[in-house]
Amino acid sequence: MVDWITEHVALTWLAAAVLLAVIELASLDFVLLMFAFGALSGAIVAGAGGPLWLQLAVFAGESLLLLFVFRPTLVNKLHAGPTLATGFQNLIGMSALVLEPVDSRDGRVRIGSDEWSARTHGSEAIEAGAEARVVSIDGATAVVTALNEES
Repeated sequence: MVDWITEHVALTWLAAAVLLAVIELASLDFVLLMFAFGALSGAIVAGAGGPLWLQLAVFAGESLLLLFVFRPTLVNKLHAGPTLATGFQNLIGMSALVLEPVDSRDGRVRIGSDEWSARTHGSEAIEAGAEARVVSIDGATAVVTALNEES
């Protein structure tokens, strides 16, 4: 086995690169992938006839460069996508139908197909049957404001 490895150094580097890339699929942390690219570079140097010390230097140099320079940028780019409003946050801004009159203390509204207890800010009051807009959620209570009839 050792004789085969010494005679086929480029294929050994290539096998190491593939193995590291496959193991990376289990972690999805982009660490082993950087080493896989380093091993691929080592395979290229070995295929070009470079000495073992150069293969190891290229492997280590490229792996560390990718790990400390490229990986943070890649991870930030992948995790910096738009955030989706989930749970009650996606209700903010939606319109609501007032089922029972809503004032600063209590009331009832329908948001989508769900009924919510509701209240308004300050002294505003909204009659049953009117449309309202959800401005926030306070626990299990929707805080609403009346929709202007002109808009």
